[in-house]
Parts: sequence; structure tokens; C-alpha cells
Amino acid sequence: MDLTTPLSFIKGIGPSRAAMLQAKGLETVEDLLAYVPFRYEDRSNLKPISHLAPGEMATVVAEVRSARLSGLKRRDLGLFEARFTDSSRAILTGKWFHGGYLANVLIEGLKVALYGKVEFDTYAGELTMLHPEYEILSGAPGDDDGDAPASLHTGRVVPIYEAAGKLTTRMFRVLTHRILAELPPEEDQLPPQLVARLKLPDRSTAIRQTHFPPPESDLRLLNAFRSPAQFRLIFEEFFWLECGVALKRGKARTLPGIAFDLSARVREQIKAMLPFKPTEAQKRVLKEIAEDMNQPRPMNRLLQGDVGSGKTIVAAEAAVIAVENGYQVAVLAPTEILAAQHAFYFKQILSKIGYVTLLLTGSFSAREKSQLKKLVAEGLVQVVVGTHALLQKDVEFKRLGLAIIDEQHRFGVLQRLGMVEKGAHPDVLVMTATPIPRTLAMTLYGDLDVSVIDQLPPGRKPILTKHYTDDRVEQAYSFMKTQIDQGRQAYVVYPVIEESETQAMKAAQKMHQHLSREVFPEIPVGLMHGKLAAPEKESVMQRFKEGALKILVSTTVIEVGVDVPNATVMLIEQAERFGLSQLHQLRGRVGRGGEQSYCLLVTEKMNDAARERIRTLVESTDGFYIAEMDLKLRGPGEFFGTRQSGLPSLRVANILRDPDILEVARREAVDFIARPPSPEALRRAVAYIRDHWNRRYGLVTVG
Repeated sequence: MDLTTPLSFIKGIGPSRAAMLQAKGLETVEDLLAYVPFRYEDRSNLKPISHLAPGEMATVVAEVRSARLSGLKRRDLGLFEARFTDSSRAILTGKWFHGGYLANVLIEGLKVALYGKVEFDTYAGELTMLHPEYEILSGAPGDDDGDAPASLHTGRVVPIYEAAGKLTTRMFRVLTHRILAELPPEEDQLPPQLVARLKLPDRSTAIRQTHFPPPESDLRLLNAFRSPAQFRLIFEEFFWLECGVALKRGKARTLPGIAFDLSARVREQIKAMLPFKPTEAQKRVLKEIAEDMNQPRPMNRLLQGDVGSGKTIVAAEAAVIAVENGYQVAVLAPTEILAAQHAFYFKQILSKIGYVTLLLTGSFSAREKSQLKKLVAEGLVQVVVGTHALLQKDVEFKRLGLAIIDEQHRFGVLQRLGMVEKGAHPDVLVMTATPIPRTLAMTLYGDLDVSVIDQLPPGRKPILTKHYTDDRVEQAYSFMKTQIDQGRQAYVVYPVIEESETQAMKAAQKMHQHLSREVFPEIPVGLMHGKLAAPEKESVMQRFKEGALKILVSTTVIEVGVDVPNATVMLIEQAERFGLSQLHQLRGRVGRGGEQSYCLLVTEKMNDAARERIRTLVESTDGFYIAEMDLKLRGPGEFFGTRQSGLPSLRVANILRDPDILEVARREAVDFIARPPSPEALRRAVAYIRDHWNRRYGLVTVG
């Protein structure tokens, strides 16, 4: 057996268990060993029931003597009581409120380990545990401990794993123990000088002690993921990731690029194109971009800016630099509506200085696409805006000099690379309106230099956010009506439910009828959703921009890129269904003129997390604070709402929990790559990253 052995070859794992493990992404021995416990229980205080004292935390191994459901009639709301006994013949009662689900689990005759706080029930005159942790030790279906010692589950600090299908924490314990007993010690890949200096345990010891902590382990450190063994595994994961990022960054800096000339004509053309005076933040960021573009190596820069901060105009200025030097510009957007918005905007401001801007999306006919691609290939178009359609093999540029990628988190790392391969090392400007917390930016975009527009255009007022429960929706409509009577416009947005644009479209259509016929019969109401053809979308948006439509009912297709300064109200229905960043993006569609703007959040049923989201939004308009909260509430994996984000699939490390270790690992990795102990040590590291980490981290340009 070694780390690459498929789990299906391990004793005790048949085809059905292998399938359950595979669903969790666990296919090899190495995968299973990286599936570490999420918490630990101290079951070393193992006592007979007769020796228990009220007030103590203890572990008991006992047999279910009887079990019953009492209290309310509805099964799921009842009080479940089970009486346990052991060789001391004493009785302990376990009680679980809302415990109906246990009726088919804790059945008579089962041997169980219970862990919890002992209390004395004066009314019944007996010892009890309220909601104890329990684990079935024997008599359970499919129980096959085989060669595992009984002490694996009790009488020690016990690892608790997240279940996978029907695979319980107990089964994970047995399988991991079995594998560790047979696996030979593996070679340590971390540089030995680093291991010695940071006093890290070797890798094999770290894995064993993370799964089965030694008796003297500190439970608080274990549950905080700060034991020496856990620190080693977390550090190692971050270290190799950061080495990969440093190599990628270093390689990008050695590639030959285009040294764009910043001539007087470039400056004149930028001045002629600008529709307004830029803010100080925009000037600073343009200077950083221009200096980068002037270098003879490819620019790789991330442009962050909150909604409405004016990133697009900065991107247009960068485009002018490229075009004036005789190159073409590609603008990649994640959705057709955003691509159409960008094309409209670029066309508007760049046509003033004689540039041709073209839109290319998947919904065009084959004949249209063929004609447009020909124009691009012949260099007759300066700026090409499009969706994933731009990434297709047959889209060829005559001289691509700058790739602008908007809302990068919706594209994978490979797609960014696909765009770059359309030219000879073009400059890359990545834009995002999702403010990315620093720890995440370091990991996701460590190979990019970062520019931040941290200032809104002058005259903008902070948006006021109000919350209404659905039984008070009439008040929200009434407020919206007063704004429209004052000559303003409003959006009403519906969530895309369960990723189904069709359902959201139906909800929006129904709402459109309700608002236009019953609530606002005298007011022109428009409808926008993802299923409309591109010309229809453009027509609806144009009528809304011109003021012919006063209310626009929409699905989230208007999330980004829409700019109507006269719209001052954003009403979001079922706001509890949205993530924080998305709510913040939608809110940013208003407040684009000098008038006070409002965001009205209408909610139906809310759980605690939804309440926290709504509270955060009502209290703050700071995009970075909102992004931090969103990351805390949802976790890194879901922060971008898509697995295609290029976010590394960390196993033991956690960006939220371990930012301090990430800092250390980043520092050590950058130092190691810049000043390796020897050329051989660097060669080994590069080979290790290429073999082990490319698949998981998308470090596709390493080596």
C-alpha cells in the first residue's frame, strides 16, 4: 500500500462504500488521510454509571435497555428518552428534545458510547444526560471493526469525522486506523532546513497525530486546529500553494511582453475620450496600470473597486494605450447582458476618438459570428467585447495587446489562460466589483499585482437601505411610488431560485403583471430576464435609460454593469435568498446620480444566517466589510457561488481560520523560491508541485 492506492482496494471498502467516498472527492489513500477530523472529544474520563457525579463531563459505555418517544404527538417534536445500563447495573437516562429521528436508531440491545454533562433529575430521582453525544459501538448494521482495537472509540481523545453518505464517523476512524497501521512512513517533501527552523514534526508523525492524538494532547489546541501536528499539515498545504503562486508570478515576469509607448498622442486621446473628470483614486490606478504597460513584460494586474467606483472608465483608458500602439483589446465578460452593457459603454466613449468596438456572444447566428470573427482576424476592429464565445479556438486576433477580464471570479484560471493565448503574451487587466478580503486575494490572485479604486465619484451619496417583511410590502410600494412621482425610476428584482432562470423568469413575469395591472396601473413597467433575446434586452434597457419605462422588473441579470443615474430605488423581493455580495452588487445599481437613493429589502421566511445578512446590509455600505462578513457566513468554497472560481481546494487548511499560518507560509515560500538552499532543492520543489498540486490548485503554468 502507498499514498496512490485506490480506496476500493482497502479491506472493508467495497464498491458501495468506495462510491460514497468518491462522492466526497476521496479516491486514494492520500485523499482519505487528508480528510481530517473536524473536532475531537475527550473520552478519556471513562466511568461506570455507578461512579458518575452530577456536574461532570464524562464518557459512559452502556447498553440501551429501553427507549420511548413521549410528549407531543408529532414525531419530530417529541421528547425521546432512552435508558442505559452497564456492568455496574446502575441506570442512566439520555434525553433528546425533538428527538423523534432517534426512535429507529437507539434500539434495545445496542452498545453505545455516551458523552455529555451528568445531571441529577430530582423529580425522577435518577442521573440523566441532556442531548449527549452518542456513538453506536456494536450491534449496528454493517458493523465491521475487525482488527480495530476497542480503545479506538473510547477511553482517549477521539477524532470526530464528518459523515459521508452512510459512512459514519466510527467507520472513518476504523478505516483511517487500518491504513495508518499498514502504510510505511513517507518521505518528507518540505525543505529540511525549514522543518528544523520551524520545529515542525515530520509529515508521517503529523498525519498520525492529527487523526489519533497522543494521550497528553491539549483538547483546546486540537479543536482550534493549533496542535503541532495540525499546524504542520496546515502550513505545508499553504506553503506549496504559495510556492506555486510565487513560481507562476516569477515565470510571468520573465516572459517577453509588449512595452507600450506612453506618447503625447496617447495622453491627448485619453483626454478626448474621458466623459468626466476622473477621481484621484482613478488617476492613481491609471498611473499604476500605465507604468505596468510601459514595461517589456506582460502586465498581470487585478483592479478592485466597489460597485459604482468607475472601474470601466479606467479599463477604457488602458484600452486607449493599447490601441494607440497599434494593438487590439479583448474584453471578456461572464454574462451576455454584462457583455452587451460593456459593448454599449465602450462604443459610446471610444467612437468619439474613431475606434471600432464590436460585440461577440454565443447567441449570435453562425453567419453573424463568422462575419464578426473575420473582421477581428483582419484587425479591422480595435475593441472586441464578448462572453465565453471569445475563448473559442476559431476566434483569432490580428494583434492582441490587452485582455480585460471582468468579474474574474466567474472564470476559472484556465479560462484566463485561454484568453492570454490569443496573443503573444498580451497584458492582462482583471476587474472585480466583489471586494476580496486580503487573505483570499493573496491566495486567489497571488500572481497578480493589485490596484484598488477606493473612492466614489464626487457628488454620490451613500445608499440608504431599509428592510420590510413581506406583510409590509405595501409600505415599500408606497415609498417607491413617491419616488416615481418625483420623477425618479425604480428596479424590482427577483431571485434566481435553485439556479433556475426559468422559475425566476416566471416569478418576474407574474410580478410584472401584478405591478403593472394592480399596484401601479398608470405607471409604465418593463420586464427583463435572461431568456429574452439580446435585441429585446437592449430595447428594454434603452427604454428604461430614456425614462419611457419607470419601473423595471427583472431577474438578477441586472446584477452588474447597468448604469441609469435617474434610478433611485432598488426593491429586492425575497432578499433572504441572496448572498451578501450579490445583494451589495444589486444595491450598487442605484445611487449613480446626485439624488439620494434607496435599497428596499423585502423578506419572507428568514433563518439566523439570513437575518445576519440583512442586518449587515442595512448597517453598512462598505464593500470590503460586507465581503469579510460574506466570507465568514458562507466560507471560502461558496464565497464566489461557483466551483469554477479557480479557488484552491484546500483540505486541511482553512483561509478563514488560519490567516496567521497563511502569512507565515507565504513569507517562507516567497523566500524559498527567491533564495533556494540549492538549485537541486528548487528543482525538487517544482517537480513536487507539478506532480501533486497542479490538478488541485490550477497552477497550470508552474515549471
